[in-house]
Amino acid sequence: MQPLNATRPRTSRLRRDPAPSRAAYRLHRLWLTPLFRGLLRIGLPVFLVIFGIAVFLSDEGRRDALSQQMSDLRRSIEERPEFMVRLMAIDGASAELGDDIREVVPLDFPISSFDLDLEAMRNTIAGLDAVESATVRLRPGGILQVDVTERLPAVVWRGREDIELLDASGYRVSSVVARAARPDLPLIVGDGADTAVPQALEILAAAAPIAARVRGLVRMGERRWDLVLDRNQRIQLPENDPIAALERVLVLNRTLDLLERDLSVVDMRNPGRPTLRLTAPAVKELRAIKALETGALSQ
Repeated sequence: MQPLNATRPRTSRLRRDPAPSRAAYRLHRLWLTPLFRGLLRIGLPVFLVIFGIAVFLSDEGRRDALSQQMSDLRRSIEERPEFMVRLMAIDGASAELGDDIREVVPLDFPISSFDLDLEAMRNTIAGLDAVESATVRLRPGGILQVDVTERLPAVVWRGREDIELLDASGYRVSSVVARAARPDLPLIVGDGADTAVPQALEILAAAAPIAARVRGLVRMGERRWDLVLDRNQRIQLPENDPIAALERVLVLNRTLDLLERDLSVVDMRNPGRPTLRLTAPAVKELRAIKALETGALSQ
């Protein structure tokens, strides 16, 4: 038995090193790197989500079911009442043009506004000959609004094959079966007449004093005009400055009743030397008068 005051043997203690291990130090330094923290906080979750989606979509049945659900959801949104178009309103067009527009843009109402390609519709409508410009927009209340600037026919052009209505610039508006379909419009005839409509309208405007006798204009050689009157009379106009030549004829008509005489042609192709051509009966009568004068002088 040992005494209480006996000294105990001392055991050696190993002091713990407070410094981190090399692996812990490197991990701590790596964690302090912004790129590494970003990869763990953002990149890893994103990767897991993408991986999960890829696994989910790897099954064809699940893909088809998801596609069908998305299609049904999209259709349910597109077919909501506030997105439905129920009618088309056309402003600025005649009844005939309105029918043509509805024919080239066939729509089965009601229709979702998401199924309408407004730009394609506008291009289709603007492609009609009778349409100068067009705008297409959606109005509140489910209305497809079409605003049209219609080309107004200014002349009737009789070409080699068809009879067409042209606007003031010479652009085709539509075709007609006969001249009598538009007796209110002046008639122009001949090759190249459609390319000189502005000049033709100027000539017709200058011929206003004899408008009741004007039957039309004939394009000659695709370079000049003949003004055709009733009683088979013609005023042959020059290629250059036909208005001035016509005005000279009108002055002579006012002073001398030139166009009331037995003339078939007033040739103004050479403005410096106008020429008159008599009708056949007038020529015959003139010859008879000259024969009488010759006989009387010989006696």
